[in-house]
Amino acid sequence: MKRRGVITGMGCVSPVGNSIEKFWDNLNRGKSGIGAVTRFDVSDLPTKVAGEIKDFDPALWLDRKEIRRTDRFEQLAVAAAKMAVEDAALDLESLDKERVATVLGCGVGGVTTFEEQKEVLMNKGANRVSPFFITNLIINMAAGNVSIALGLQGPSLTIVTACASATNAIGEALRLIQRGEADVVLCGGAEAPITPLAFAGFCAIKAMSTEKDDLAAACRPFDARRSGFVMSEGAGVLVLEAEEHAQRRNARIYAELVGYGCTSDAFHITNPAPGGLGAARAMSLALKDAGLQAKDVSYINAHGTGTEANDACETKAIKMVFAEDAYRTPVSSTKSMTGHLMGAAGAIEAIVCSLAIQNGLIPPTINYGEKDPVCDLDYVANISRRQEVKVAMSNSLGFGGHNATIILAKYEQEGGQS
Repeated sequence: MKRRGVITGMGCVSPVGNSIEKFWDNLNRGKSGIGAVTRFDVSDLPTKVAGEIKDFDPALWLDRKEIRRTDRFEQLAVAAAKMAVEDAALDLESLDKERVATVLGCGVGGVTTFEEQKEVLMNKGANRVSPFFITNLIINMAAGNVSIALGLQGPSLTIVTACASATNAIGEALRLIQRGEADVVLCGGAEAPITPLAFAGFCAIKAMSTEKDDLAAACRPFDARRSGFVMSEGAGVLVLEAEEHAQRRNARIYAELVGYGCTSDAFHITNPAPGGLGAARAMSLALKDAGLQAKDVSYINAHGTGTEANDACETKAIKMVFAEDAYRTPVSSTKSMTGHLMGAAGAIEAIVCSLAIQNGLIPPTINYGEKDPVCDLDYVANISRRQEVKVAMSNSLGFGGHNATIILAKYEQEGGQS
């Protein structure tokens, strides 16, 4: 019998809040974290907006030496991980740290470091390149630094599947629990991509929003006026525990992670497979893994980036899997407020699903005002909805044809007690 995995702690750093409480409150008030880019000059670029983190102080989580030796994406990961451990009331010193794992997702890694050190090389010479260039650049160092900071000696893994990375990381964390290879896993993702080069690159492929008038409303998932995604930064980390481990320490349980599915489109490097076939298979596999049917799902947190192709294909995929239940199942895209955290997106969206289950409240898709005939589901438009959520599904899709889905459920002990 497979061991059950339950979520006992969460931490996040995001454009809408640097604590779980603020994050959740702002989402349900429909507050956008999107605004004008302040880090660099975008006057010659078609995109002017991003989801920048406000008021993040790495010194609250790392010492001065660690800050100098780490890229921003690593700092965000460590901060979110320490928040999650604190939220879980997890006494790491009392645990067998060889049984505590770290699995994080990331899409682009230390791009800030890359750009800074390229300038050093060109302007000051090779001898002035930082000895921390490589360790700040490589994508595995978010997980590496979390495990070092907390002394976690179990498996330390990094998943790189573009914008599906964090969802894959959470799913693979569940597999570690189920196989008995870990008792606790810190899982999620981190990303800090708002840099001139990365920004220009996404502009070049015409993927980002070109909104210029109402910048806070630049991300319009499923709306006929959508013009692309909004690049954001942040991190989300969840504490996933084996059920019996959580019970032994009388831990609070937000939700149970019950299903995981992932597929490849094998179609195109950026465009989703026609009709959303790959995404539909990931959803179906996750439902099968959970032992559930589509009609059991109370809420879908959509990938919902606000691009023309993604939103249409994801809507088709939901219809394919849910059939007549598609129109009865609330769907929302919290990216309308957070922007797209890319490799970290699935982590904060798993947090959203956990909190929706715990609080019986579904955050809205804001900026929704003009219906698109091909996107005709219930997108919880503009206002959060009070509703019991017993089962939540979270979808993530990434460049390269990666599709990942996880399913969370209200935790019930054997015998029916929640």
